[in-house]
Amino acid sequence: MPELPEVETVRRGLQPVLEGARLTRVRQNRPDLRFPFPDRFPERLEGATVERLERRAKYLLMPLSTGETWVTHLGMTGRFTLDGTQLGEFEEAAPIADKHEHISLCAVRDGATTRVGFADARRFGFMGLIPTDAVEAHPWFAALGPEPLGNAFSGAHLAEAFTGKKQSIKVSLLDQRIVAGLGNIYVCEALFRARISPLAAAGEVSRPRLETLAVEVRNVLADAIAAGGSTLRDFANAEGGQGYFQHRFDVYGREGKPCAREGCSGVVRRTVQAGRSTFWCPACQRR
Repeated sequence: MPELPEVETVRRGLQPVLEGARLTRVRQNRPDLRFPFPDRFPERLEGATVERLERRAKYLLMPLSTGETWVTHLGMTGRFTLDGTQLGEFEEAAPIADKHEHISLCAVRDGATTRVGFADARRFGFMGLIPTDAVEAHPWFAALGPEPLGNAFSGAHLAEAFTGKKQSIKVSLLDQRIVAGLGNIYVCEALFRARISPLAAAGEVSRPRLETLAVEVRNVLADAIAAGGSTLRDFANAEGGQGYFQHRFDVYGREGKPCAREGCSGVVRRTVQAGRSTFWCPACQRR
């Protein structure tokens, strides 16, 4: 499933087309994605202007001139198209037209009209319309922790959230109530950079090491966004190009390979935590 850098890459790719655009000719071609579409969804989008294109955790948010915010979660195979062209190449083919295209509309901006489509073959994504002044209180967002790239995220925040926690730090970092939007890949990478074992109990990691971890979380996400995301299976960025950060992974997907850290003679291992694959170097990542 796309992680925070991938969703941010899509947001940046769509921003030049949708931000400030008036939505016209809105069509809903299927009744639902993971959940049913909002009542009168096309009518509520028709004629609205997209004021901004934002991201919260792994959600895309588009506040509209009508006072509602259009929310989209990409799921696994949610893909936007511009003028019928798929935005990116994919390792696994997935239909983007006909019965698989759920939403289509025209975005009019600066005298130019772009046809925008959204298809989700597996239908794990979803969309909603929420009053803009009630977004933060909505069940999708109310319990989310701070953004890992925001000012509220820090070693101090982690120290407070992890107090007394016996759960592993890897699993704790995936808890969206502690930090919003972090996913499996980038948690593995950040823990490697911070030299912290994913098996360590969250509450036993020292404050200085958590300060280092917070910095590395920011760094690994910033690197991934700059590189266009990880371009895992079923994902490509919104501008039509594939990201290249996957070629720079230090531990993720490198089971059995030598540690990438200079001077380390360790070998990357893989284990499963809370149903997710964890990759780490036991030689240089300590509890």
